[in-house]
Amino acid sequence: MANKQKTLQDAFYETLKDVYYAERQSVRALKKAAKSAQHEDLRQAFETHAEESATQVERIQQVFDIIGKPARGKTCEAMQGLTNEMEEDLEDFGDGPAADAVLAACAQALEHYEIARYGTLKTWALQLGHEDAARLLDETLQEEKKTDQLLTDLAERLNAEGDASASSETKADASKSGESKSGSSRSGKAA
Repeated sequence: MANKQKTLQDAFYETLKDVYYAERQSVRALKKAAKSAQHEDLRQAFETHAEESATQVERIQQVFDIIGKPARGKTCEAMQGLTNEMEEDLEDFGDGPAADAVLAACAQALEHYEIARYGTLKTWALQLGHEDAARLLDETLQEEKKTDQLLTDLAERLNAEGDASASSETKADASKSGESKSGSSRSGKAA
């Protein structure tokens, strides 16, 4: 028995199921990241995009309706890997000085994956004549790009602040180290 050849419509549906699962995972990851973020602007960005992502999930459900297919997710290994990496980084960096910079970087990885998927889905929707679906997918794509830019701007600030903080900690450590050396040599001279 020969297998039926898969079409672009099949690819569209399978990728839509993938991004549906990924977007729901993203909502959970963003909520967790918001709780862990130390910088208020980063926390707010995560909370805002988690709400936006919940709306994006609803848009995906509308796309399923447009193409006449049930709204079902399919395990997205890529998103699972990205969210697992975020959780590992949260454990590794905890509330250290680089934690927010690492969180922002992890969130950008999620955004870049979603941007790639939504861009592809939009293109395929247009090729398949699903203009309404393409419009919904483009709306989400633009939101993802906007969030990515916001995260880039925040990351640049966080990295600069983290670098300045690390630099002053290094100077403080060097100063303390110099004081203890001076103190020990003085006590050596007095003896």
